[in-house]
Amino acid sequence: MRSLLFVPGDSYRKLGKALGSGADALLVDLEDSVALDAKDEARRVTAAFVAEHRSDVRRPRLYVRVNGLTTGMIDADLDHVMKAAPDGIVLPKAVGGSDVAHLGAKLAVREAEFGLGDGATRILAIATENAAGVFALGTFAGASHRLMGLTWGGEDLSADLGAETNRDESGSYTDPYRLARSLTLFGAAAAGVDAIDSVFTNFRDMDGLAEECRAARRDGFVAKMAIHPAQVPVINEAFTPSPEAVARAQAVIDAFRANPGAGVVGVNGEMLDRPHLLRAERLLKRAGTA
Repeated sequence: MRSLLFVPGDSYRKLGKALGSGADALLVDLEDSVALDAKDEARRVTAAFVAEHRSDVRRPRLYVRVNGLTTGMIDADLDHVMKAAPDGIVLPKAVGGSDVAHLGAKLAVREAEFGLGDGATRILAIATENAAGVFALGTFAGASHRLMGLTWGGEDLSADLGAETNRDESGSYTDPYRLARSLTLFGAAAAGVDAIDSVFTNFRDMDGLAEECRAARRDGFVAKMAIHPAQVPVINEAFTPSPEAVARAQAVIDAFRANPGAGVVGVNGEMLDRPHLLRAERLLKRAGTA
């Protein structure tokens, strides 16, 4: 996946429009974008939407962001949406691997109840929306076979910290949020799952979005979340490897295949070792997904 688009779960019109956005995944939201008195309607709309489009041949992956484990609302969310067999669940305000394991147990019960494949529902955890979550970023490894990725969020984190803002005068994240972003990248690598960059909230600033995408891709993130359909093409372009990058990655892989016992090979005058091979393999995997 390259782009994951948030869509309010209480609007069938917006959900239908998002299908044609070009996003690799829709994150149908039952949490922040849905008012408390609209939760029941959002559950109904979301379940109906997922059920209607689950069997579409060409569709984005359908994930549902539920309310957090401590809200008292997550069981009602799951009871409604799991009947429709979404591809995955987005867990907000996750505090480490134990929260992922807790959600995994809830999903297993409902998969059995609704006749779904055991372990079919994946989990994307938003891992930095509070200070406790930041300190738990090293605990996701081995938490659940369902975990497919970690992402981070600076908006809820800034509220938890009592910050005035999370960006400086130039629009760059300030130090606490750069730290949370970096630790998410490390946590995802340690857990062997995808690192997905957070949203860019200024949906009219496409240049700023493109710059943030390039920085995320450079550092090791493989995808980025979006809050507006107009952001999706920019994200897709940034996270789709260029033909030149694909050709170079293939040359690295071919060189190691031609010298299976070598620890170092030469490609176009440059000496490359096994970490370069791993990077090349990951890039070709992303290119195939795109």
